Amino acid sequence: MQLSTKARYAVRALVELALKYGQEPVKLKDIASGQDISLKYLEQVMFPLRISGYVKTHKGSRGGYVLAKPPEDINLYDVIRTVEGSLSLVDCVDNPESCDRVNQCVTRRVWLGLKEAIYNELSNISLAELAEKQHLLYTEAEQ
Repeated sequence: MQLSTKARYAVRALVELALKYGQEPVKLKDIASGQDISLKYLEQVMFPLRISGYVKTHKGSRGGYVLAKPPEDINLYDVIRTVEGSLSLVDCVDNPESCDRVNQCVTRRVWLGLKEAIYNELSNISLAELAEKQHLLYTEAEQ
């Protein structure tokens, strides 16, 4: 399993917004250039995050993007699921009716366990934690 660039870029963009939480809105072009992401692609990445209520936009010359919730209230699982959809490795984990062998398949239990482990890991990491770590990396790089 590999996360798409959409998921990775969504997390990177939201970490940038978390770093500036409570400040002026951040222009998408500034996030794109700071993260080496195509502006066109970043617009596509941000659309589901806006629709899902993780970011808000402000219009005008001083407009841009801001987090719609405090960074400690947004976890990685929710962000990635918003742009990726299900994080199940196989269809039968989310849709048991998709497989006739669901009740006698020993490997389905493995896939269920992996989905649970992914959920547990990602849901326990907030944007606030990542922003703090990113800030430390920026600080170290300046020294």
